[in-house]
Amino acid sequence: MNILFLANHLNVGGISSYLFTLASGLKEKGHNVYLASSGGELAGKFSASGIKHITAALKTKKEISPKIIYSFFKLRKAIKTNNIDLIHSNSRTTQVLGNLLSRAAGVPHIFTCHGFFKPKFSRRFFPCWGRHVIAISREVKEHLIFDFKLDEKKISVINNGIDIKKFGDFSQRDNTRKSLGINNEPLVGIIARLSDVKGHIYLIRAMPKVIKSFASSKLLIIGEGKMKGILVKEADDSGIKGNVLFIPEAKNTNEMLSAMDVFVMPSLQEGLGLALMEAMAQGVAVVGSRVGGIKTLIQDKINGLLVGPADVEGLAEAIIMLLKDTQIRRNLGINARRFITENFSKEDMVDKTERVYKECLKEKV
Repeated sequence: MNILFLANHLNVGGISSYLFTLASGLKEKGHNVYLASSGGELAGKFSASGIKHITAALKTKKEISPKIIYSFFKLRKAIKTNNIDLIHSNSRTTQVLGNLLSRAAGVPHIFTCHGFFKPKFSRRFFPCWGRHVIAISREVKEHLIFDFKLDEKKISVINNGIDIKKFGDFSQRDNTRKSLGINNEPLVGIIARLSDVKGHIYLIRAMPKVIKSFASSKLLIIGEGKMKGILVKEADDSGIKGNVLFIPEAKNTNEMLSAMDVFVMPSLQEGLGLALMEAMAQGVAVVGSRVGGIKTLIQDKINGLLVGPADVEGLAEAIIMLLKDTQIRRNLGINARRFITENFSKEDMVDKTERVYKECLKEKV
């Protein structure tokens, strides 16, 4: 198959990680994989894996944009030139573009829903779902059926897969901690875009209680987003500014995870949680809120700890318990890695996605 992926950009983030894992896996299986995006710091990584990149002006959040129209004409030609068999989009704007290209070129369009959409007018009346939709978790599938009345037969749940071989190495732990200015201090961390839905503010509010028990403990927040100023102010107002480190991105996710003692995902809403999956694959003890796909990943007190969403006291108590008990922390980390290995492999995700492609190609346009 000749497959064209559509992405807004190739900067560090969950969708880029998903695309690299899936695209490289399909490439390994002998498919020709093309990726259209506005580019980004990870573009070289994709190219080095044999994934052909097509630069297109797709860095936009507007469904109706001159960039979408410009990209349409450029990619319509690329589809014909490269004999593309199907198009796979991964965001609302690329979903709209994928739908236009599918109609113009007569090739199937598949869309992966990575989270939850607000049921806006444009999404209801101009859905652009494509021939088939991949939902990254059962909760996302239920959201599509309940909020958008999407036909259940049109949706396949295919969980994100993890290339487990890339995780589990702690050899760089000391060096990474030193680069962060951390020695023996307990380190709590989160990797997520700085958006209100990710719940960073509740984690910051939980830290004063953690610091009362572990005075030298630090909170590492990795990510960028519109909440940055609010979160910095919250840390300052809480009197823990000196205990909180902000870093814009983690190019080597496994190294940053290896430096952490506890990983926390306090989201208010979450499709599945790729960063959480990676932390579990690394073997780090995790705490997550009892919402969305996080409930699919964390089995409370077996491979991690669950707390209620926006539960500041619950977060603090869970973190303190893990920092106090090295053995519990270690056991949860071991169980977490085993769980990801057995249930969320790269190979399983690639195989299931390939089957969806083949079924779509069998259908009449």
